[in-house]
Amino acid sequence: MEFSLVNMLFYLFSALVLFSAIMVISSRNPVHSVLFLIFTFFNAAGLIVLLGVEYIAMTLVIVYVGAVAVLFLFVVMMLDVDFEQWRRGFIKNIVLGIGVATLLFMQLGSIIFAAYVQSETHSILNPEATVQAQPLITNTEAIGRVLYTDYAYIFLVSGCVLLVAMIGAIVLTLRHQPNVKRQNIANQLARTRSESVDLVQVETGKGVTL
Repeated sequence: MEFSLVNMLFYLFSALVLFSAIMVISSRNPVHSVLFLIFTFFNAAGLIVLLGVEYIAMTLVIVYVGAVAVLFLFVVMMLDVDFEQWRRGFIKNIVLGIGVATLLFMQLGSIIFAAYVQSETHSILNPEATVQAQPLITNTEAIGRVLYTDYAYIFLVSGCVLLVAMIGAIVLTLRHQPNVKRQNIANQLARTRSESVDLVQVETGKGVTL
């Protein structure tokens, strides 16, 4: 019963992924395309959960849905893009696109077929290797062990590279204008009461009238 339920969920998520992926490229409204893209990511995360890799599924949802797809949505909604011109270019180059897509699917199919044949050959030549006791650890713990032990230095270097890239983007986009007042926190913290408050003695009847 459990096996049939897993199969049913697999076919359900697969059908939803295919449907939403087709709607991404066939929707006339670009906002709807981005929303269908988010739906595709969620269903792909469901397929990954069925494979038992819940950490990758949560990473997919958090990174791609929470950041990348939302960024796409904001960019599409904020930019005034001439989508009619894009559609004309799409129709003009549809033959080239179909050829590239066919080549891509052939490459993916050859990779999957080669991996399947290799796994079958390995199991036939060495059947005892397929029945090895695996340590009972979670996917998150396994990825953490590899990431923070074997690739710890590479992980730190990549973090430094991202930090430099972020600072460089801020420096490149920062523009100093002469007539713009800027906040000086040091001067604000160092000011005294006499510099901040002026006590004025207003005579009776000569104040501000509303």
